[in-house]
Amino acid sequence: MPIDPGPSAWDLPDAATADEHGVVGIGADLEPATLVTAYRSGLFPMPVRKGALLAWWSPDPRAVLPLDGLRVTRSMRQSARRYEIRIDTAFRQTMLACADPHRPYGWITPGFVDAYSRLHELGWAHSVEAWTSDGELAGGLYGVGIGGFFAGESMFHHRRDASKVALMALVDLLRDGGAGLLDVQWQTEHLASLGAVEIDRTTYLRRLAAATTASVDPWAEHRRR
Repeated sequence: MPIDPGPSAWDLPDAATADEHGVVGIGADLEPATLVTAYRSGLFPMPVRKGALLAWWSPDPRAVLPLDGLRVTRSMRQSARRYEIRIDTAFRQTMLACADPHRPYGWITPGFVDAYSRLHELGWAHSVEAWTSDGELAGGLYGVGIGGFFAGESMFHHRRDASKVALMALVDLLRDGGAGLLDVQWQTEHLASLGAVEIDRTTYLRRLAAATTASVDPWAEHRRR
């Protein structure tokens, strides 16, 4: 099981107090206890003003990917045969690839990489990686897992369909492990094409509470020792 980081030093705002942009507050920190408390409360951090400020978000509506609703194309199935899926073997490398400063709209700062790497060491953050036969990390994703809940944070690919193959593996892992909620934060055309849907905040928070308190651990087989 993940290592309990203890209580947060911050009294985080209620998710329902978010403004019209989905922001509930500015400040606090990225300590493990703060992050775990935030995700349990329906919040996630993202910097604003080119990383100068740390904002906490609760979008309404919220995008989620139903675990029985991933749209898998024939191309994705064919690509899956070319990659080996690994879990939690290269978390920091995966996150650094997601944080590539040359990517448009990049927001993952070095501070975020350090913070989520600490969370990974405690067993709360995970990576799903697609590797080539010659040992190249071709694509992957990372996020935060609490009970039957997973918050997908970012994904990347260096080879065709590699991130989609990692997503296929994530959905299989969560579904087989009894998870109930895969959060993808904001809807995009790309996520919608993969099957993501939007739900209102009230519905999201109800499903979040059920998922985070579920007595399941989809990552148990792959948990770091």
